[in-house]
Amino acid sequence: MRCDKYQRTSENVLPRAALEFGAPGAPQCCPQQAEGETFDRFLTDCGRLIKNCCYDSPAPQEENMMIYRVIQGIPDKGVQESLLRMEDRTLAKVVSNFHFVVKHNWEKMAGEVKKHIMSLNFGYRSDLVLKKIKYYNAYATFLDKHKLKLVGRDNKVEEITADNILIAVGGRPNYPDIPGAKEYGITSDDIFYLRHSPGKTLVVGASYVALECAGFLAGFGFDVTVMVRSILLRGFDRQMADMIGSHMETHGVKFIRPAVPTKITEKCTGSPGELTVTYKFEDGREEEQTFNTVMFATGRSPCTKNIGLQEIGVNLNEKNGKIIGDKLERTNVPNIFAIGDVLDGTPELTPVAIQAGRILARRLYGKSNEPMDYKMVPTTVFTPLEYGSVGYSEEDAIVPYGADDIEVYHTHYQPLEYTLPERDENKSYGKLICLKSAGEKVIGFHVLGPNAGEITQGFALALKLGATKSDFDNLVGIHPTCAEVFTTMFITKSSGISVEKKSC
Repeated sequence: MRCDKYQRTSENVLPRAALEFGAPGAPQCCPQQAEGETFDRFLTDCGRLIKNCCYDSPAPQEENMMIYRVIQGIPDKGVQESLLRMEDRTLAKVVSNFHFVVKHNWEKMAGEVKKHIMSLNFGYRSDLVLKKIKYYNAYATFLDKHKLKLVGRDNKVEEITADNILIAVGGRPNYPDIPGAKEYGITSDDIFYLRHSPGKTLVVGASYVALECAGFLAGFGFDVTVMVRSILLRGFDRQMADMIGSHMETHGVKFIRPAVPTKITEKCTGSPGELTVTYKFEDGREEEQTFNTVMFATGRSPCTKNIGLQEIGVNLNEKNGKIIGDKLERTNVPNIFAIGDVLDGTPELTPVAIQAGRILARRLYGKSNEPMDYKMVPTTVFTPLEYGSVGYSEEDAIVPYGADDIEVYHTHYQPLEYTLPERDENKSYGKLICLKSAGEKVIGFHVLGPNAGEITQGFALALKLGATKSDFDNLVGIHPTCAEVFTTMFITKSSGISVEKKSC
């Protein structure tokens, strides 16, 4: 059955009232054309790195082998930056009489993303050539602990040997084991390879990838729903995760929780078509809704199967399939190492893998004995309102130290650019988690607000060097910035004093 009512269009037009993320009135699937300025500028910062033996077996529904795959999806800072530029236009409306009609072109944006990824990979391959590193575009399996079998795209087979071998194969997105998931669903790896705009979208999952995707799709004007099994952002600070969810709901993202999908069927074809999703709540109730796109962001599984690891005796975690290594990233087979998402017990972050690889290279071929430091690793979730953190969450800090030894300083703040439009007065928030018995050493840093990643990157060094609350207090802030609030915090959670800002 063909969905004739959904005519393919390359434009999403955001009306004047829908310039903010997911505001009411934003188009859902097939908006009509409108006059106005086409918002073509797309700031890209979403490439990921694949090197060396990078031949990838195809995922479901892929028409071609995607050799240079973007690891862990693409919904990062680049897309959110383009939405921030839309917010700048909202401010312009307040300080002047300008009115904007912003049209978003999905095909153009997706094309620019793919071109950017291609340029990144061309640069990486050029670097390998310049550094005289031999590159094999092939699928590798172990024959023994020093020998690999390589199968190229043309099925050419060759064998190579090495004294040391590093495994950095990463992971692939998971599909739930339900009818229709692989036939009709996509993952974050596929979102920018859609040949048409996604339309009304269901995002299944509560990970940072799920919320990032939901955030930028809603920001571009799509009708977006997130289906959550239990909690948002498992492993992150609970308070911050809930604040992210609340902000996204305020700006138009809908949530179905606690629920899981049980079946997906095709209602009709089209560009986009329609899919019927049946889902079950925790209490056993079943409901169904119709969407144009269903995207799964329910975690990733390491690519450790079918590469010969068990045949050569490399130990794997039986629960998650990840490689077990020591503090030097060495497996139980002394000449085989592992870094990145494939290594058990380490943060699943691209910069962590890059840093671990650099330090490993220094140990193997330089004069260093330095291990990778996996403590105090900063990270940012690029949701519409960014969340940056380093160190302990409140919940995790209580486990080793006890609640009585923890003091939390916190505050809401309103970024300067939000004041004139009078928006999101008590949405941005920061807190410092301090250890009383160590002179109020700061062991957790959390910030929710614009450019949280930039703020967190700077303060992360302070936490790694053991900064105390007094050090933060003695730091001169830069006015007027968001980061300045961390130099002036004085209200503790234990005091019970409200930190909400009051309007005049």
